[in-house]
Amino acid sequence: MRKNKAKKHLIKPDPIYGDTMITKFVNNMMIKGKKSLSYSIFYSVIHSIKNKLKEDGILVWRKAMHNVTPSIEVKSRRIGGANFHVPTEVRPDRKISLAMKWIINSARKRNEKTIRLKLLGEIIDAYNMTGNAFKKKENTHKMAESNKAFAHFKF
Repeated sequence: MRKNKAKKHLIKPDPIYGDTMITKFVNNMMIKGKKSLSYSIFYSVIHSIKNKLKEDGILVWRKAMHNVTPSIEVKSRRIGGANFHVPTEVRPDRKISLAMKWIINSARKRNEKTIRLKLLGEIIDAYNMTGNAFKKKENTHKMAESNKAFAHFKF
């Protein structure tokens, strides 16, 4: 057990929009500590969204994040020698991090040439409620719905 509760790290807002959620997204996107490259990729994707959809890129990205954010997830719980998948509500900070990770991982698995095009496609798909990240959310909700009978085993 921990002696003290872990402190929350303060995340600085991004330089252009002044939003900490963008910084978290860029931190999740980052590989091998190349944050400036991640920022340039993210901002170019937002600019491309603005040109392609003729809407504000940040608002499209926020709506895509909202569409992918799960409200319920399934956790394994061992009771009496059997494993049960117990549906539980997701904490607010975990909701955001799951949505970010799902969008980024789905974008990396796409077949476009560059990460900019992959991320652009995945954000637009999430905005339109299609794509792998949105399907992941739907599958999570379906699993929670099908295992609703074990909800009384909550932690």
